[in-house]
Amino acid sequence: MTDAYRIDLHMHSAVSDGSDTPEELLDRVRKSDIELFALTDHDAVKGCVAIRRILRQGDPRFLSGAEFSCRDEEGKYHILGYGFDPESPSVLGTVEKGHSLRMRKLRARLDFLEDTFRFTFPREEIDALFSLDNPGKPHIGNLMVKYGYAGSRSEAISRYLNQLRMKNEYLRPEEAIAGILGSGGIPVLAHPAFGSGDELILGGDMEKRLVRLLRFGLKGMEVFYSGFSPRLCYEMLALAEKYDLYVTAGSDYHGKNKLVQLGDTHMEKDMAMPRGMRRFLEDLPD
Repeated sequence: MTDAYRIDLHMHSAVSDGSDTPEELLDRVRKSDIELFALTDHDAVKGCVAIRRILRQGDPRFLSGAEFSCRDEEGKYHILGYGFDPESPSVLGTVEKGHSLRMRKLRARLDFLEDTFRFTFPREEIDALFSLDNPGKPHIGNLMVKYGYAGSRSEAISRYLNQLRMKNEYLRPEEAIAGILGSGGIPVLAHPAFGSGDELILGGDMEKRLVRLLRFGLKGMEVFYSGFSPRLCYEMLALAEKYDLYVTAGSDYHGKNKLVQLGDTHMEKDMAMPRGMRRFLEDLPD
């Protein structure tokens, strides 16, 4: 593989907050020019198992992946895991903790909407939410739009759901990194410069954040990302090269739920593949 732009290692299916089923996602990848892809659902590996079962000879190379939502006293992080055994007790334990926290947040958010704004939903809608693998704010937002409580999902989240201040229950970054490493995977910091909400982390603050995660066993950075400007991509690349880290590229594709195209990683098509990305590809498990 010589063309780094044919890699997309960050995408979501309907198992978390994407609109495509794993089967539909694989079909879209087949029709693209992507040569290597990973499904990185939030706190879930169910979609990876599904894709592995339907891969055919000649399909693009596939990596098991997941994206863990983490927080600690220093802030919020999204940790990507790649190439792990999706049936390993280590990663499954991490998935289960992330899932249980999501379900508790779902209950708290629904209670908050009812208690604060008197927003209620039919029992069958509530049951459908709790039957999802990884329900989050986008799912509740869609329901609020359906029942006329908000004009759009973004309004539902920013105007109402974000008013709730959750208890300090979270998956810590060191837990996610340990779960990935324990299952034979590679932990990578997703969209490194993005923190909580609109927070942008740069310069010395970004380096301090990275060094802290390196102590936990972080191995790489998502340097090329659809939400980054070219300047930000190169700033992240310089940091990855300084610490000799793996380099990855991802679109953060969510199907119809985000205005992001499959394969859009903001990596220039004519640029040489960074050394950290080449090492990442060479070191992946067979």
